Amino acid sequence: MEKFEGKQIIGGTFSASGTESFAAVDRTSGQKLPYIFYKATNKEAGLAASKAGSAFAAVRNKTGAEKAAFLDAIVNEITAITEDLVHIASLESALPEARIRSEKDRTLNQIRLFASLLRDGYWVDARIETADPSRSPIPKPDIRSMQRPLGPVVVFGASNFPLAFSVAGGDTISAFAAGCPVIFKAHSAHPATCELVGKAIVRASEQCGMPSGIFSMLYGDGAVVGSMLVQHPAIKAVAFTGSYKAGKAIFDTAVKRPEPIPVYAEMGSTNPVFVLPEAMKQRAESIAAGYSAALTLGVGQFCTNPGLLIHQDGEHKDPFHSSLKSAFTNTKGGVMLAKNIETAYTDGIAARKMVTGLEVMAEGVETDSPAHQQPVLFTTTFAEYNMHPELEEELFGPSGIVISAGAKDDLLAFAEGLSGHLTATVHGTDDELPQYRDLVEILERKVGRVVINGFPTGVEVNHAMVHGGPFPACTDARCTSVGSAAIYRFTRPVCYQSFPQTLLPAELDNANTLGIHRLVNGKITNTPI
Repeated sequence: MEKFEGKQIIGGTFSASGTESFAAVDRTSGQKLPYIFYKATNKEAGLAASKAGSAFAAVRNKTGAEKAAFLDAIVNEITAITEDLVHIASLESALPEARIRSEKDRTLNQIRLFASLLRDGYWVDARIETADPSRSPIPKPDIRSMQRPLGPVVVFGASNFPLAFSVAGGDTISAFAAGCPVIFKAHSAHPATCELVGKAIVRASEQCGMPSGIFSMLYGDGAVVGSMLVQHPAIKAVAFTGSYKAGKAIFDTAVKRPEPIPVYAEMGSTNPVFVLPEAMKQRAESIAAGYSAALTLGVGQFCTNPGLLIHQDGEHKDPFHSSLKSAFTNTKGGVMLAKNIETAYTDGIAARKMVTGLEVMAEGVETDSPAHQQPVLFTTTFAEYNMHPELEEELFGPSGIVISAGAKDDLLAFAEGLSGHLTATVHGTDDELPQYRDLVEILERKVGRVVINGFPTGVEVNHAMVHGGPFPACTDARCTSVGSAAIYRFTRPVCYQSFPQTLLPAELDNANTLGIHRLVNGKITNTPI
């Protein structure tokens, strides 16, 4: 096992000038691990931001091939530490090693996706309108545009994905791919895991001749260290995954700066599931089993766990509820990712048990271990649900609410009343789905991803995926944090008018030496002009 420094990584060097520290924790036993980490000071945070600002001048002009090589090197370095990484991440998160290995593979595939995107080059959205001096009454100038990097980005690590939404996760990698330096705020729930990956990135950057300020990583309380970073004038964007309270605080800080900056915060979602009458009649058992499994997957600690299920009343209600009870009773809980998450879950369950009209439908397998949290499924009516708007809020953990509605109009009213979520799911037969097109059209306005006859917990990493949604699920509904389109959070369009060929970026020159597809005078082509 590699020795842990427990220090800030600031542009490839280690620093521990502060006096406050904390220990990594074995989440299953609750015992401290022999790894101490020092919290960053104001000076260290400022130095990391300044180094990122200085590095940006070089990073922004790296070619797609150079950035892709850097991402390839990160893949190689993480692969080389797989066994240590799996062991430490499992200790700190209480996630089984099989889950960590799977998440490691997802993380590496995500990095490879961006490396491929960079080599293809089309992502820059090159647009060219050639000059027409003879146009009357005003000559047409030569105008070209493409996406360019914003600048240094602060990334906050998530608690529930110690690899895929962490140091080398999608936020960091998409920022690197855009040409932006990254300062990563390590999550205190898995600091040793963060250090292992952080060092891997440093080694990769040194191998590829990247400027040292391209990557820094700081430890400390998010409200303190994070606030210092968000307010630094060198920082141009923020990516965050976590609670509504923390995400909204970061957003408010960012927009109050003398120069407001974008914050791409994913802040929670209950991902409603709609079960239509014929589907409930024909597939009661399979839908109940699928819902129960999706709701409790990962001890309910995925941002896409479906926390709400609504269906119409009718003769098939009781058999469907019986199937839900049967399936949910066999689900298992487990140790949650961090003590504060466990406390919030147990307090949330206690609070829901006090809500009038909300009843416990079923509970998962109970164990003797006080560290294991039990899944709980509640039920209520649409009328009672409407009296308690707080029930739409995410309760992070293996718990959900089944809502019985009256007619189709109630389903539409429920959908109209939703705030923003990451996903919504509709279960229906081929015959009845067209009759509920109006429901789907409502949901398109409420979420970033609509799922038909499935469950939303599997978030594919590809070019088409959208992992985002309207507020309060996210602070910017136009963006995704998963998939290749995540790169556009950290870019902006720049227009070049009447430029000589010698000053143009290679992506925009007449020769098209990169061979990428471009929009030239309104037509997509990859040929020279």
